[in-house]
Amino acid sequence: MTRLKLRPAAKLLGISVEALNMELALKRIARELTARRKGYICMVGVHGIMEAHRDPELAAIYAGSTMTVPDGTPTVWVGRWQGHKRMQRVAGPDLMLEVFRRQEFAGCTHFLYGGEEHVAEQLRARFSHSYPWAHIVGTCTPPFRDLNAEEEGSLIARIHDLKPDIIWVGISTPKQERFMHRYLRLLDTTLMFGVGAAYDFHTGRIQDAPQWVKTIGMQWMHRLLQNPRRLWKRYLRNNPAFLWHIALQLSGLRQYPAARVEYLPASLDAGRPLKTDKVVGHLAAPATHLQRLGS
Repeated sequence: MTRLKLRPAAKLLGISVEALNMELALKRIARELTARRKGYICMVGVHGIMEAHRDPELAAIYAGSTMTVPDGTPTVWVGRWQGHKRMQRVAGPDLMLEVFRRQEFAGCTHFLYGGEEHVAEQLRARFSHSYPWAHIVGTCTPPFRDLNAEEEGSLIARIHDLKPDIIWVGISTPKQERFMHRYLRLLDTTLMFGVGAAYDFHTGRIQDAPQWVKTIGMQWMHRLLQNPRRLWKRYLRNNPAFLWHIALQLSGLRQYPAARVEYLPASLDAGRPLKTDKVVGHLAAPATHLQRLGS
């Protein structure tokens, strides 16, 4: 089927970023969890917009998400320019914190997927101490590559046993978006959130920027100063290109068609089963056999 975003949204280079603020986002999340509707939630900033601009498949993954959340001040500026006056930045780390903090989500179970070695366990310890009502049922530190068949089967079987309501995926954009889209059908969970560097923020590996730095749209510089070797290419490649393309869009000099996605169910390839137990086999096809997205 084709999933269209009918809710108010800013349009950035063909990507719809919903006109949300923190309270609206939390209400939507609560409704999705109550209704047990499976889906994945993407935090969208300049980096994600530019990656999707270059990659129609990633753009389609955004279009197929349950929510696209404005995780970047420039996305909010564009949204307000387009008339969405209530739109506010909803950063991934902040949204994660609010879901754990608020009592209306106290009955939810969580699984932490991402981070470097031991980081997910450290985050589990911190959140369990700060929010004793939070139920973190498991953690996983994935390798810095795609999962092989054995790892994939182990993860699917583990999630099948634990059945967490929420999986928090912290493996950076665009890898986390591809992971969520690929594995949502395979994992026995309701919502998956791509929260990027939230694990590092909440364990103190990255210092958060002062609020005034975020307000003027310069958090990227604060991040760059902390980790220039890893981030300089990303920002050099994306920031000037974003300014150029968004200027073309807002001036009307260039049109950017909206991204769309066709969900194509993948049938189980009996000739190449997962190397795991029977729990996995009946859930869905192996990720390697999911059909490619159309744009």
